[in-house]
Amino acid sequence: MQPARVEESSSIHHETRNCSIPSGENSVWADVSPLLSAACSGLHEGELIHGDNFNLFAAMSALEIMDPKMDSGMVSAFYSIDEAIESGFAPVPISSDRTVNVESIIDIMDHLLVCEATWHMGHSLAQTVYSCIYVLRPERTSSQALLHSFCRVIRATCRTVVSVVSDTRTNEEDDLFTMTYGLPFSGDEDAKGLSLLNAVEETICRQLRACKATSSKRRALEELEPLQTSPHLEESFCKALLCRIRFRKHFLHTLNCMRRPQGRGFELARKHIASCISELDSVLESAEFLRLDLVENGENKIEERTTASGRHPIGFDPTLNKRLSAPTPPRAIKLLPWKKALDYFVKLLHNLDQICAFSLEPDLDSVLQFVIQFQKSRPDLVSRAHLQLLLVQDGKLYGRDTFLAVCARAVALDVTKDHALQKNEYILQLCQLMINLLKILCANTPWQRRKLGKILNDWSVFRVQMGITVGQAMQQDTSRTPKNGLFIPELASSLTSNNLSFSFRNLGSMEKQRWNIVLTCISVPFRIKLYSTSEYCMVYWYMYITLWKLAERARFRVLIIVNTEERKAKMNKDYHRDMAREDRISLWVLLLQCQTSLAQGLTVMLSALRNRGMCLKSQGPFNTENEKFTQHFELLQKASLPEYDAYQSFAESTSHTRLDYLPVYEYFRDAQKIAKDIKVGFANDPVNLAEVRGLEQVAEHNIIAVNLINQDCSLKVSFQFTHHPYFATAVVRRS
Repeated sequence: MQPARVEESSSIHHETRNCSIPSGENSVWADVSPLLSAACSGLHEGELIHGDNFNLFAAMSALEIMDPKMDSGMVSAFYSIDEAIESGFAPVPISSDRTVNVESIIDIMDHLLVCEATWHMGHSLAQTVYSCIYVLRPERTSSQALLHSFCRVIRATCRTVVSVVSDTRTNEEDDLFTMTYGLPFSGDEDAKGLSLLNAVEETICRQLRACKATSSKRRALEELEPLQTSPHLEESFCKALLCRIRFRKHFLHTLNCMRRPQGRGFELARKHIASCISELDSVLESAEFLRLDLVENGENKIEERTTASGRHPIGFDPTLNKRLSAPTPPRAIKLLPWKKALDYFVKLLHNLDQICAFSLEPDLDSVLQFVIQFQKSRPDLVSRAHLQLLLVQDGKLYGRDTFLAVCARAVALDVTKDHALQKNEYILQLCQLMINLLKILCANTPWQRRKLGKILNDWSVFRVQMGITVGQAMQQDTSRTPKNGLFIPELASSLTSNNLSFSFRNLGSMEKQRWNIVLTCISVPFRIKLYSTSEYCMVYWYMYITLWKLAERARFRVLIIVNTEERKAKMNKDYHRDMAREDRISLWVLLLQCQTSLAQGLTVMLSALRNRGMCLKSQGPFNTENEKFTQHFELLQKASLPEYDAYQSFAESTSHTRLDYLPVYEYFRDAQKIAKDIKVGFANDPVNLAEVRGLEQVAEHNIIAVNLINQDCSLKVSFQFTHHPYFATAVVRRS
């Protein structure tokens, strides 16, 4: 005897549907609502039912009632798509009343835009765009050119987006995005949709010209059939339709242009992007006209509606595809409001425009700087996929420059003259590291953080192997040993191995990228609010160590360069060593020094507040401070960054700090002074100029906060990120 089949609670109120579902010969449908109610009333949050044959592992693998990712549910208005069509759920033509016809089509367009934005945010295609019967069966609308062509273009757009995301594999955070669930997704006939939409656009443009024409010219256009029966509304309806049609057309052109290899379509894509943004502005303006009737009828809560008019569109049912494919998350998801969907597309278009505007120079430093800066705007999946497609296209940078040549150029090597370099294991390892790094930087922020920590181990292994090889080469060639006897692998003046020669400056550049990865690993959690206030002290201590290491290495590189030039200028009596060194300190080094002072000041300030009891320590009933330290920085510690027991050093250095300790003022003042000095140097660099201004404001406000706290210990201290994304500003209030 097979076990009885149990019907889920979501369907018990739909008895008519239950009757149409046949029970098997050896199965019986039963109502389990009383059992579930009793379990809910007897269990507290977090508790599980425990049985002899039902352990924790089984509970985690069991079906979770009402969970949209696990509970398939049984609630559905229709058994199949054909049943929905037969019942008149998606009529064609939409209505015999022409006024309702055009308004309903606009509502369908708006709701499809909302569904598309919701899909981009990670929900399934089956529950969003393909919840529309007109999109599922576009052949039914062939008699209505407007709706037919629009649905064809929607399908073509979805295929283009899925293709980009699938090729780049940037959707690890949500595999639902590229799953098509056996839907009618492919079809060459959809390519004709764009030409059909152009024809529809031309017809509506003629209709709009007829509305604006004088009486004499209007007679020549009398053969045109109006969109609806109210002459005074004709012009507004024409404009509302045109802006939606043109956005859809330009958006598909944008995606197609950005797919062209080697960035050849970027210039044209930027023109289409500008047109898209302009049309979205017109779409937003049309809302006031479309919403007029609804406001007169006393409707409210327009902000939560999925159309400009506020009406519910016809032809949509998110449960339609439930029986078409079992993996589809079945329960109705919450769609974005119409206004937020517009905002999403505006942001997406701006992000795509940033990618198109990037100068495609094969310089690793510029590429990494751009990607890191691009990620600060929190781009969504579609724009990140296009960025990765550009950076790693057919295994080449921009699809044209091999990473072998780019990495070799970064370490001052010429692979065209020395063919042995093309097979050198270290250059090949460096190429793979850079490809992996670029792919990771194009991932979403939470996934990116852990992957960056793991790539540091690969980077450390590469660094150790390089150090061993350099050491062996230096022993074999004593003539290349530095005169002072000091040898640092990543800053060696040269190395020879298999006729391979490296410049110390460029190896130092690679080392700079390694420490930049560390800094990114520490700062990224601020964007996703992963750190609690009680953990800020340890975070800024680790950030201070990282920045200090990075600044010291950069400063040491500058000194090496200066000493090299001094040797060349020994015969020049007018050469002044100190002035040469001062002139060689770059703005980048000074910016690092500013950030270092700020991180050190925050560390001392936070530890002093903890020691005084004005700020919570990172302790709780579940994890000790040491355990939390390990959780946040375990991957960095495994990569020996820094190369000692970091927690012990942190605990010892912060256990006795006090607010009246003089250096806490000096750290913030040093940061403020450096920021003021280097603002002029960054006058033509808006990104770094904004960074410096933010650092200056954080330092200024924290100086004031420390003074106030020293005067009154009863003040309440909190921290905000109003001036900088990851350097906190202390806010002092009376309790």
